[in-house]
Amino acid sequence: SVSSPILEDFLFCVILVNVWEAISGQIRYSIPEEMQKGSIVGNIAKDLGLDIKDLSDRGVRIVGRGRTQYFTMNIKSGYLYPTERVDREQICGQLETCLLNFEIIVEDKMKVFGVEEDELEFRISESAAVGTRYSLEGAQDPDVGTNSVRAYYLSSNKHFSLDVQTGADGDKHAELVLEKSLDREEQAVHDLILTATDRGDPVRSGTAQIRVIVLDANDNAPVFSQPVYKVSVLENVPAGSLLLTVNATDPDEAINSEVTYSLRKMKDKASQIFQVDSKTGEISTVGNLDYEEAALYEMEVQAKDVGDLSARSKVLIAVIDANDNAPEITVTSAIKSVSEDSPPGTVIALINLYDRDSGENGEVTCSIPRNIPFWLQKSFDNYYSLVTDKPLDREQVLDYSVTVTATDRGTPPLSSITTILVQLSDINDNAPVFNQTSYTLYITENNPRGASVCSLKANDPDWKENARVTYSIIEEDRSEVPLSSSISINSETGALYTLRSFDYEQFREIRFQVQAQDGGSPPLSSNVSVTLFILDQNDNSPHILHPSFPTDGSTGVELAPRSSEPGYLVTKVVAVDADSGQNAWLSYQLLKATEPGLFSVGLHSGEIRTARYFLDKDALKQSLVVLVKDNGQPPLSATATVTVVVADNIPEILSDLSSLSAPVDPQSSLTLYLVIAVASVSCLFLTFLIVLVALRLRRWRNSQLFDSSSVTFSGVPVSQFVGLDGVRAFLHSYSHEVSLTTDSRKSQCIQSELNYSNTLTNGPINEKKEGLLIAENSKNNDGNYAFGQVSFL
Repeated sequence: SVSSPILEDFLFCVILVNVWEAISGQIRYSIPEEMQKGSIVGNIAKDLGLDIKDLSDRGVRIVGRGRTQYFTMNIKSGYLYPTERVDREQICGQLETCLLNFEIIVEDKMKVFGVEEDELEFRISESAAVGTRYSLEGAQDPDVGTNSVRAYYLSSNKHFSLDVQTGADGDKHAELVLEKSLDREEQAVHDLILTATDRGDPVRSGTAQIRVIVLDANDNAPVFSQPVYKVSVLENVPAGSLLLTVNATDPDEAINSEVTYSLRKMKDKASQIFQVDSKTGEISTVGNLDYEEAALYEMEVQAKDVGDLSARSKVLIAVIDANDNAPEITVTSAIKSVSEDSPPGTVIALINLYDRDSGENGEVTCSIPRNIPFWLQKSFDNYYSLVTDKPLDREQVLDYSVTVTATDRGTPPLSSITTILVQLSDINDNAPVFNQTSYTLYITENNPRGASVCSLKANDPDWKENARVTYSIIEEDRSEVPLSSSISINSETGALYTLRSFDYEQFREIRFQVQAQDGGSPPLSSNVSVTLFILDQNDNSPHILHPSFPTDGSTGVELAPRSSEPGYLVTKVVAVDADSGQNAWLSYQLLKATEPGLFSVGLHSGEIRTARYFLDKDALKQSLVVLVKDNGQPPLSATATVTVVVADNIPEILSDLSSLSAPVDPQSSLTLYLVIAVASVSCLFLTFLIVLVALRLRRWRNSQLFDSSSVTFSGVPVSQFVGLDGVRAFLHSYSHEVSLTTDSRKSQCIQSELNYSNTLTNGPINEKKEGLLIAENSKNNDGNYAFGQVSFL
């Protein structure tokens, strides 16, 4: 850069009598380095206050320092131009301030005035030094000798004096001497009277008017209108806002009175916020104000003229706070997690509130939602404690997001929000709970070992180890089934498994308890009752109870009178099924018969009845195969073979039996037994007739009873009607039914009662002593039966 070129005006004598007048000044220019040749630096004529027309007349020229002449001036226009490339580093090196100095000399010619002239005019700079002499043109007196000029007198004044010198030739030379500094601002023009007298008689004199015009010099610094400028401004004013205008005046004139303004003693931050217009003195903002950073700015404004004379004034800018800052929320400390059994009043977090504003703008209130078990307790200053005010339960709420809101009292109010996450740590305060209050389970019998029955599930609302559930079986004291060998449970999953194959016919249900225990310390547990029902499976065939089949291979024989009417009850097939439900529902059907259509079997009763009258062609021995079938899926069945002997009386039976051929069925071996039975019945019948006649005479009074009533043997248990291969003979005599059995020591004659049942009765047999026929029989060594005495009791 080019800075501080010095301008000096110097006057010297061109003719015999000259007046020298010195004018000095300083001009400063700033240019960038590497400025192109021909670029305009400044207007010298305008900056010096010279008329462009006088530049050539006054001999203005540039005198540079050093070998290189960097600048030249156009005499016609007064502009200053660079003639060489200006390289800052070459001229100044590493100096922070780079100055390039040169002088401009103005050689000015003065006018010469004679004594006889009425007025002399001098232009003297107010900066002229005291003692400066200014030559006056001598007075001209045509007289000579004593009549010539003898003395000069100057009118009284406080700035100038007159010094008269006598030359060698006796001539008097007067000089105007500056005795006191001139001040244009006090007096711009001084009018003096110069008087010259001779020695003649009478004395003659001449006067000349001397006018001294005081040329302005830059000898006055600018003066501010106020020593301190104060202004208040809101911090939210936009950049570029005018704050105030400073004013400084310079009593000098022309260019010397021009003032430029600048700001001084500003901190770095303030220099980025404020600026002053160098010409007008307007101070405005270029950045944003912030009350919180600085509430008061203090600086100096400087007013300087062209001669580097300056003045300073203090500027105070007070920043008024505006509510432009929201409150700041700082969580200084917080607990990561709080135990759910923490008592009310437990401190969760410490909160600090801060608002950078002041006054009401900086007053902050704090709040949290009301529907949470917490409240804010003010500690001191702007510190608040977040504490619990109700019991906590992690199982109901795992964690809380507490929203803290801070609001100031500004207009409009500003607020800020922060969230504090409060996590609840678990304690073992909940026992496991089963999904059901009790379990009813079902499994089909004959299950494979290890079969899965069911999975029991218990939930524990606690966490981690406190929620880890293990399962175990509790065996009841009165349990009929050993659980340890029947049921097991997976301790982790609660799955129940069978350890054996169950049999519905052995036991139908298992009752036990399952315990669920958590992993807390101390552990908590709960029990649930479990009932395991064994479901029946059709795994049992019907069992024939009647007719029974002895181990010797004989078959049951039933007797039916030839005169039986259709529907006559011959016998009844009785069977049971160990299964239950529909698996035990039995049905009967005639699978095979000697004479189809002669007998029928009750579908559900098993009763074998005659379907029609017996014909002569019907065989004496009828073989019936009865199928007993259950209702299971698939159904199981059993068969019973019943042999029915058709005869009206015992001799007929004996004669018919004697002619019977061996049974067709290879499984039947009744021939021998039938022969013995017929012989025994014949003997018994003859004996019975004899005894009956004797007793009839004796018990005449009861004859009507015997005529109107009948005796039956149906009251005897079915198990007692298993005789000769289960033979049950129905003998009809005197309206009595006689049942003969070959597997007991006694036969019974009981009054007939029609009582048909699908199942056997386990009740006691009501034996009637009166009218009871007892027949003693004996068994021969060959296994055949013989009948003995028959008597009535």
